[in-house]
Amino acid sequence: MSVKIGPAGVPLSCKGRTIVEGMDDIISLGLETMEVQTVRMVAPNHFEQYWQAGVLANKTDFEMNLHGPYYSELLGNRVERNRSLTKVEAAMQAAKTINARHLTLHVGHYGEMSRGAEANGRAATVFSGVVDRIHEIWNDDEDEYPVFPWLKEGTPSKIGVETSGRQELWGTLEEVLEVVNHVEGTIPVLNLAHIHARGHGRLRTSEDYGELFDQVRETIGTKTFYCHFSGVDHRGGNASHYTQIKKSDLNFEPLAEFIVEDGGWLDITLISDSPLLEHDAMFMLQQIERSKHRQLEQKAREDRRRILAAQQNISPEELAEREKAESEKRETEDKESLEEMKVEPEKAVEVAEDAKETVEVEEKTAEKSTEKSTEKTAAKADDKVENNDDLFASDVDEDLF
Repeated sequence: MSVKIGPAGVPLSCKGRTIVEGMDDIISLGLETMEVQTVRMVAPNHFEQYWQAGVLANKTDFEMNLHGPYYSELLGNRVERNRSLTKVEAAMQAAKTINARHLTLHVGHYGEMSRGAEANGRAATVFSGVVDRIHEIWNDDEDEYPVFPWLKEGTPSKIGVETSGRQELWGTLEEVLEVVNHVEGTIPVLNLAHIHARGHGRLRTSEDYGELFDQVRETIGTKTFYCHFSGVDHRGGNASHYTQIKKSDLNFEPLAEFIVEDGGWLDITLISDSPLLEHDAMFMLQQIERSKHRQLEQKAREDRRRILAAQQNISPEELAEREKAESEKRETEDKESLEEMKVEPEKAVEVAEDAKETVEVEEKTAEKSTEKSTEKTAAKADDKVENNDDLFASDVDEDLF
């Protein structure tokens, strides 16, 4: 199994914003690939960066890839098609310069073409011409590139046909696989966010990913995959825009589980299309490492079970059944304990209510006794006052001098 992960473009954290500096940052993050973006046009002033990136990639075995024009009309009329192919030509020149392993292209709208054999046939014809052209560019004997040894010793870029995420665009998984199956030198670019959106949220479990990769392998017989991944906002079978992975219903963890547990035959490159670029690329790498760790833990438990079973002279399956029974027994005991804990608070409430009533009765009794004692005290005080009145009265009548 081989897994390479990287961002679609220069990392957001890169201060220099050049391709070479972006490669340095990607390598320092522990990532292994990058996709240069030329989705709108190939800027001539970028070619100095391109050849520097190509030399660095060739020396370090860093996998460079390139995304061609996003807005294509390869199924349009002659004018529209030629305009798109002019952009593709510039992208192929850039791919040659940076030693791109994959050049990803879109087909665009169906236009006036009917879906099915007609549109697929036209797309296959266009991509057959693109493959022939990339070989001509790579193997031009008249040009000498002493600093570009990969043009003589390496192989041309693979032309990637990307799946689309909207119903009005050519590029269902089946359409892409049919064209790739008929045009040598092309590969399917599985944009998993697009496949998920166009399939109304079809990628949810590791089994869903397994079915997808098995379908591709059985159709075109490949074990090498080039994929894009990000979160996606979608509705009605159409992708609206990319989102960060954690804010989407397209989760990466099931894919990581499939890659680690059942994808030993895979040679896969994963490009992060997320708005967070290298941050979500690192998140994908982290999820794969966690899946590997869980797999190792599972293997350790199985090894331990085999050892214990051998010591007890029973089969590992029988020991597993015993452990399962003990686990179920513990769960039952825990549930009973929880039920008892639920009953005890109810009793505590009853006791508290009885205590409250007792306190209220005692308070009322105390109030009554207080009232009686107050009345007695007041009566005694009145008697004293009367006696004092008599005393003062007698004193007044006496002649003291």
